[in-house]
Amino acid sequence: MAELLFYHLTRRRLEQVLPDLLGRSLQRGWRAVVKCGNAERVEALAGELWTYDKAAFLPHGTKLDGHPERQPIWLTAADERPNNAEVLFLVDGADSTLQGDFTRVCDLFDGNDDTAVQAARDRWKRAKDAGHKLTYWQQNENGWVKAAEG
Repeated sequence: MAELLFYHLTRRRLEQVLPDLLGRSLQRGWRAVVKCGNAERVEALAGELWTYDKAAFLPHGTKLDGHPERQPIWLTAADERPNNAEVLFLVDGADSTLQGDFTRVCDLFDGNDDTAVQAARDRWKRAKDAGHKLTYWQQNENGWVKAAEG
């Protein structure tokens, strides 16, 4: 069973949070897949990862770049794991049938969008019913606070 972490974004946007979480995954020696809602979002996030910090670099690729097996971070709209990743990041309300293939799944959702919050609650319930270990994280002025476990 995968460990699922739900990140409730209320203070910072996904584009501000995702690079830090991806960097932490790479520091652990993990490869990552970022599953987005659509192909346009994949390319937009890929562009953000190139420019988010002039002093940092997150090696990543998309379908347009090719060679997924060589990419430490793979951004996609498909339900896939072509780089043998240990961690899956779900954004834009994306879901995956491959969650059990990953060590960790991070579900990042917009806490300022009532529809996104309700959809995340539904995903939490399904994951809990499936027997996954769950952790819920909220943003505060100092960063992330673990608010619940399931």
